[in-house]
Amino acid sequence: MNDIITMRPIGTIRSPFHSTQGMPIQTVAAADAEGELEVFEAFAAGLRDIEGFAYLILLTHLHQATEKLEVVPFMDTESHGVFATRAPARPNRIGLSIVQLVQVHGHVLRFRGNDMLDGTPVLDIKPYVPQLDVRSTERIGWFSQGLQHLPSAKSDDRMR
Repeated sequence: MNDIITMRPIGTIRSPFHSTQGMPIQTVAAADAEGELEVFEAFAAGLRDIEGFAYLILLTHLHQATEKLEVVPFMDTESHGVFATRAPARPNRIGLSIVQLVQVHGHVLRFRGNDMLDGTPVLDIKPYVPQLDVRSTERIGWFSQGLQHLPSAKSDDRMR
């Protein structure tokens, strides 16, 4: 159960956000925030045909986050188990961002919907396909009240 899994980044995020303070907490709240993903040359062949997708799922390593099992998320004032949140402070510090692909230039992807820090290591890219990825449900736990805070919620130091 304590096996170590080793991953290597396939690229790095270039972002105007150099601190977690005040940055967007979800891509939907950062629709106009731009960023770039510089894919390392060794993985550039994996980008073939990516320009055919409007949105991408980026799996990242939240390199400046801490690891916690209980957190007070940015959209709430109550503590929750980390697996019932999207907080960055979590075991393995894996992030998931759905971004809008704007342009492909060689091995650099320009996108909108940036909620990532500059220098964030990217572990994988997957195409977003609504017919495969969208599930409609009304059962969203504490988020049913928390989502009202999304437009104004920004990252702060509570995840340290």
